[in-house]
Amino acid sequence: MAAAATMAAAARELVLRAGASDMEEEEGPLEGGPGLQEPLQLGELDITSDEFILDEVDVHIQANLEDELVKEALKTGVDLRHYSKQVELELQQIEQKSIRDYIQESENIASLHNQITACDAVLERMEQMLGAFQSDLSSISSEIRTLQEQSGAMNIRLRNRQAVRGKLGELVDGLVVPSALVTAILEAPVTEPRFLEQLQELDAKAAAVREQEARGTAACADVRGMLDRLRIKAVTKIREFILQKIYSFRKPMTNYQIPQTALLKYRFFYQFLLGNERATAKEIRDEYVETLSKIYLSYYRSYLGRLMKVQYEEVAEKDDLMGVEDTAKKGFFSKPSLRSRNTIFTLGTRGSVISPTELEAPILVPHTAQRGEQRYPFEALFRSQHYALLDNSCREYLFICEFFVVSGSAAHDLFHAVMGRTLSMTLKHLESYLTDCYDAIAVFLCIHIVLRFRNIAAKRDVPALDRYWEQVLTLLWPRFELILEMNVQSVRSTDPQRLGGLDTRPHYITRRYAEFSSALVSINQTIPNERTMQLLGQLQVEVENFVLRVAAEFSSRKEQLVFLINNYDMMLGVLMERAADDSKEVESFQQLLNARTQEFIEELLSPPFGGLVAFVKEAEALIERGQAERLRGEEARVTQLIRGFGSSWKSSVESLSQDVMRSFTNFKNGTSIIQGALTQLIQLYHRFHRVLSQPQLRALPARAELINIHHLMVELKKHKPNF
Repeated sequence: MAAAATMAAAARELVLRAGASDMEEEEGPLEGGPGLQEPLQLGELDITSDEFILDEVDVHIQANLEDELVKEALKTGVDLRHYSKQVELELQQIEQKSIRDYIQESENIASLHNQITACDAVLERMEQMLGAFQSDLSSISSEIRTLQEQSGAMNIRLRNRQAVRGKLGELVDGLVVPSALVTAILEAPVTEPRFLEQLQELDAKAAAVREQEARGTAACADVRGMLDRLRIKAVTKIREFILQKIYSFRKPMTNYQIPQTALLKYRFFYQFLLGNERATAKEIRDEYVETLSKIYLSYYRSYLGRLMKVQYEEVAEKDDLMGVEDTAKKGFFSKPSLRSRNTIFTLGTRGSVISPTELEAPILVPHTAQRGEQRYPFEALFRSQHYALLDNSCREYLFICEFFVVSGSAAHDLFHAVMGRTLSMTLKHLESYLTDCYDAIAVFLCIHIVLRFRNIAAKRDVPALDRYWEQVLTLLWPRFELILEMNVQSVRSTDPQRLGGLDTRPHYITRRYAEFSSALVSINQTIPNERTMQLLGQLQVEVENFVLRVAAEFSSRKEQLVFLINNYDMMLGVLMERAADDSKEVESFQQLLNARTQEFIEELLSPPFGGLVAFVKEAEALIERGQAERLRGEEARVTQLIRGFGSSWKSSVESLSQDVMRSFTNFKNGTSIIQGALTQLIQLYHRFHRVLSQPQLRALPARAELINIHHLMVELKKHKPNF
């Protein structure tokens, strides 16, 4: 319908334009009077008017021409006027038909109108109801907020009241003195558990009252009197109990460690005194210090005196030095010498005193040792004495820290108040003993005992003895160094001509050194000390010089070498038994032994095979310088050497072997020397063969008499000693 209306409007417009055009053509130009020349008033239809916008008309025309119906009408050549009328007629018919439809549906339209009106009324009532409901909800929300505010305020009041109740409850509980507390403090013995429990309660209440009094709480005055009376009663009972325990230490033959351990169960008693009655606490502490210091001093003085009675009667004296000769005579009033001076330079089983099992073994009981007629070296007595001191000191220090509630410097001072007199007495006794002590091994073992005991004290977390250990070492080290320097000086000043008859066997002074050095090296390996190694180095230099001085007393070089090898071999063997293979001493003597052994082998081969050795060296030198032609003049000499070796080598080797075995005390060393000599002899004869293979000597008839190298090796193996 819209398209038809549009097409009709366009058709009407085209008709109007066509009519206007026809009228202009039929009328033509009008001539005549002025009345005929006035313009025609067409109003809105006047296309000549300036108000008519041709552009807009063109746009409408163009839009109408784009319509499909208009295009179809123009294509078919329909008369637009007729077509316009037809369209108008159709429109009228449609309008009439629409009116009839409306008239026909008027009842339904009226009914729809009534229904819409009724719905509007219902919706209006619903709107009123919802408005009322919204108003009610607003009032309920306001009431809920009011209730929430009231609930929050009630919670705050409740919490405040509970906090106040808790504080007041704590205050009341801290101030109220229950009857059970009063009964226990007044009537119960201090050893009963309930007394200790109620004493802790009393201490807590006294602390609470003091705190509240500082805050100005008036209620404290109501219980202060009762608490003071209970405190005085508790202090009195505790004082009597602890002093009774301390006095029990003084009874003869009492093991004070038992009541001391019992006191630890009641260590809160002293804490209570410390917090409530410091004067009584100081009295108890002073009484404990006075009692225990006397007990320790008496015990250790008695034990030390009895312990020294089981020491070996024969001890080293100032003349028992390494370089002193055994034949030296002493004065008329001098003490008898040790049965064997070698014992003071030998470690033996004495080194076991620093082993872990022996170090912390039970202490020696002097009267038991006396009944069994047992004797001990000084280091064993020293170990027993100081292990007892270490054990008791550690126990005492830990007891002081735990019972008297002290630590750090305060614990250190209290410990020395108890043990100071005992430690001073022990140091004086040690200093007095060391004045006449010349047993370097004993002193060195004591040094290592102290070093180990110091480590044990550190592991037990007892630093109170650190100063004492340093004082003991300050006494021991200088004495050890003095004794060592005395031995060094004795070796340095020894005159070989005063030692009696000469002998190629190991000297007793070198044996002393070997035993002494190996002892100190084996002990020092556990806890190395550079100063000890320096002193041993000085002693080693003096011993080496001494061996060379004694060797110089022999007339022949062979005897000198035998003496040197025997002594070096003996010292090396003793050192290797105890010292490590890579120690400086072992290395040094091994080099000396090797050098002297090689020299001895050359000296040993020189008499029977000296001519052969000289010729081989000369010939090799000529060949090396390119003067091998000069060998042609040595044919007679070579022939003599070949025949001489072939006729005498067996007897020479036999004599050589017997000589070696007679010269050396160590069969193993003698075997090694014989083997080295035979090996060198084979190498020498092999070099002799190479010289004879030179062109200048190759045609020598005597070469046929040469002994085959392999045959010589087989024969020489028969002379190798077997042990």
